[in-house]
Parts: sequence; structure tokens; C-alpha cells
Amino acid sequence: MAYQYKLHPAAQEEYESSVSWYLKRSFKAASNFVNIIEESFIYICDDPKRCRNEYKNYYEFNVQTYPFTIVYTIEESRELVIIVAVYHQKRTPAEKYR
Repeated sequence: MAYQYKLHPAAQEEYESSVSWYLKRSFKAASNFVNIIEESFIYICDDPKRCRNEYKNYYEFNVQTYPFTIVYTIEESRELVIIVAVYHQKRTPAEKYR
């Protein structure tokens, strides 16, 4: 059974900020970005443990086409994936983990 997902408020802010950045440049790029990110969330929720466990209880999924990594934790008892970062890969790596 697929897990549900929830965005941490900071991840939600990163996501919205990135969508806004793409919208200023191209509606098509922004639309494609949203689609890829949403597909990535679904992919992660189908089997959250198939992605890399990089640091402590944080898992990472590199988004195709766009330079972003989705960082998340898993609450198995609630069958919930908590997205803690929609992280642009050019930022400081220490900011990925909250």
C-alpha cells in the first residue's frame, strides 16, 4: 500500500519559491517542474525505502530534469512520508537536513 505524504512547512516554502522562480521565466518550465515534483512524491510514496538513506533517518531522491533533491523521513506507524526539503542542489549541503 502506498504511503501518504506531508510537506514540512520549510519544504513547502522551498517548493513554492522554486515554482515562483520558474514562473517568472517560463510558464511551461514551471508547469513541468510541478509535474515532475508531484510525480516524484508519488514515486517515493509507492516504496519510500527504495531511495538512498544518506544521513541518519533521512532519505534522498534526485529529481529528473531539474537540479533538485527531495529529502524525507518515514513514519512507518502512520504510513506517512514527511518531505523535509525540496532542496536545490547548488545550495549548501548542510541545509538539506532539518
